[in-house]
Amino acid sequence: MATILLLLLLLALPPPSAVALNSEGLALLAFKAAATDDPYSALSRWSESDPDPCRWPGITCANASSPAQPHVVGVAVAGKNISGYIPSELGSLLFLRRLNLHGNRLAGAIPAALSNASSLHSLYLYGNRLTGRLPVALCDLPRLQNLDVSGNALSGELPLDLRNCRALQRLVLARNAFAGELPAGVWPEMPSLQQLDLSSNAFNGSIPPDLGELPRLAGTLNLSHNRFSGVVPPELGRLPATVTLDLRFNNLSGAIPQTGSLASQGPTAFLNNPGLCGFPLQVPCRAVPPPTQSPTPPATTTPLPSTASDRHQPIKTSLIALISVADAAGVALVGVILVYVYWKVKDRKESRGDDGDSSKSGLCRCMLWRHGGSGDSSDASSDDDKDASGGGDGKYNSGASGSEGELVAIDRGFRVELDELLRSSAYVLGKGGKGIVYKVVVANGTTPVAVRRLGGGGGGGADRCKEFASEARAVGRVRHPNVVRLRAYYWSADEKLVVTDFVGNGNLATALRGRPGQTVLSWSARLKIAKGAARGLAYLHECSPRRFVHGEVKPSNILLDADFTPRVADFGLARLLAVAGCAPDGPPSSGGGGLLGGAIPYAKPTGPAPDRYGGGYRAPEARAPGAKPSQKWDVFSFGVVLLELLTGRGPGADHASPSTSASFSAPVSGSTATDRSGSGEHGGGAVPEVVRWVRRGFEEDARPVAEMVDPALLRGPALPKKEVVAAFHVALACTEVDPELRPRMKAVADSLDKIGS
Repeated sequence: MATILLLLLLLALPPPSAVALNSEGLALLAFKAAATDDPYSALSRWSESDPDPCRWPGITCANASSPAQPHVVGVAVAGKNISGYIPSELGSLLFLRRLNLHGNRLAGAIPAALSNASSLHSLYLYGNRLTGRLPVALCDLPRLQNLDVSGNALSGELPLDLRNCRALQRLVLARNAFAGELPAGVWPEMPSLQQLDLSSNAFNGSIPPDLGELPRLAGTLNLSHNRFSGVVPPELGRLPATVTLDLRFNNLSGAIPQTGSLASQGPTAFLNNPGLCGFPLQVPCRAVPPPTQSPTPPATTTPLPSTASDRHQPIKTSLIALISVADAAGVALVGVILVYVYWKVKDRKESRGDDGDSSKSGLCRCMLWRHGGSGDSSDASSDDDKDASGGGDGKYNSGASGSEGELVAIDRGFRVELDELLRSSAYVLGKGGKGIVYKVVVANGTTPVAVRRLGGGGGGGADRCKEFASEARAVGRVRHPNVVRLRAYYWSADEKLVVTDFVGNGNLATALRGRPGQTVLSWSARLKIAKGAARGLAYLHECSPRRFVHGEVKPSNILLDADFTPRVADFGLARLLAVAGCAPDGPPSSGGGGLLGGAIPYAKPTGPAPDRYGGGYRAPEARAPGAKPSQKWDVFSFGVVLLELLTGRGPGADHASPSTSASFSAPVSGSTATDRSGSGEHGGGAVPEVVRWVRRGFEEDARPVAEMVDPALLRGPALPKKEVVAAFHVALACTEVDPELRPRMKAVADSLDKIGS
């Protein structure tokens, strides 16, 4: 009888599954219940029969309380095309730090109850179908640092209470339907803000001048594709020099101020504003000087009572007309004089290669040769130097530099006869689609140079010879300590040669991927290489005679000397090959294999070979057929190189360095990425895996930096975490899918120079 009673008692008890799941699991099941469609069954394993949700896909737990007890700290259900809405129950997850629901089809409003999740610091809801207003209550979250709700249908005005988000570092509201004027007084209350993207909305009115009071802003301040009107506030010049403005497609007007960082912005920042004029646009202002401060509303004054004499002695109409005409003529004359002086000074600086602001920033010294004249450099040769190097080389006539069959030196410092070059012993450094490269020791065995034989044939007409000479001189005028220098060239009908500096410690690809017995690159060496390569590329972009686009930035094109000082190689080579009629064995935009300048000893990197044309480092838009080369291509490629320096991983999983033991996190099956993570209108499907892996680690998974850094660095001295994190942020800015969001190389070089200084 007792046994029967015990069995009845057990049957009367509720099943274990009904009481096993904790409150956090129940809150997450509310999200599962709110999902009306789950095409990839991402939530199928979320079961109420589990004691806790810590083993569910997309859920991260950690011991976040005392006594130690696992709590939900991360929810990442991204790119699953889940339909439904966001339930307010998620706000009951008091220990939740990251909520990542981007890339789904969630609709409805953002629940204000999320503000109850007091530990939340990252909220990623971009790429959904959310509507309604931005909840002001989110600013009650004391730790909120990252808020990205871009690519939705949110509307309304930005509330003034947004200023309560004092800890916010990233605010991305792009591609929504927000409208109205930006509230003033908000931005000075957000001193930690590093990224602000308000593009592709319907904001109107004037741009608040206090946007210039964001001292930690980096990357791009994106206000493009809105309806802003009025002048460009001069106060924006107070922003850090590394900030790139994007004010395109608005209704701004007036002269562009030349204050602070505004003076260093390129023309792209101001395009498609029909009323804007002045530098850097090619639209002169009609005697309207740029504003020195934002216009203030006119003060209300009480008119003074007019005296009897004023009433009885009005100014004659003819006198008023005469004064008006005289004033107009005076203003017009002054304006014409100012515009004339401005363009004359500008032309003189361009023609003489004046250093201008570049020398002030310390980034580079522009040594631009005036066409048909002499520059400021002592190495430069003028038209009067008929024989600058002796022996028939070094001719710089305006018509042609040396006749066919002569070795032509670019500067006076290179004094080598063609016979000496041919007699000297040569060592083959490498062979490829861009010719054979030799190491040749000249000047009685004291000076090594690298000689690239571009190949024979291709014709040798006078016009082509002149064109080749012009291209070679343009490359040879680039003189920077972080750029391989072209010293001389030779042209004949059956032979074309270029002579460059010899750099004898290999290239970055070999240094990273290892040679037998080679020590691992230290953090200080990697930072030095990154800084130097950035300076070299910035010089090519900003100060070289033709504002070169390298087009093939990759580790094998960054040569290293004995002190690990980097030298950017192979720029301008594709053009020389095309003129010579020796097109490379690959896409026209591709560069060489890092052999222009040479590297001894030349060793093929171990491990799987990278993409034949360095395609893993190329920007997504550079892969489109017929794409026009852009300097932003180089910025993206440099960002991938910088990530390889930081992680030890090449662009894809098959490019991983031998020192990297961990494998890439494979993309979740069935996920659909957004523009930010590597797909969409900008062709991000070609974004290298290392970029997506690091971006996920920083923006979504919040992995510790130690899990993303090259393990070889962790085996050495303690890493300066702040420096490493800062370098990661620079690399992520460079590898934005949208080229307009990438900084210029000058800004990249400035940002890197600040690291560790």
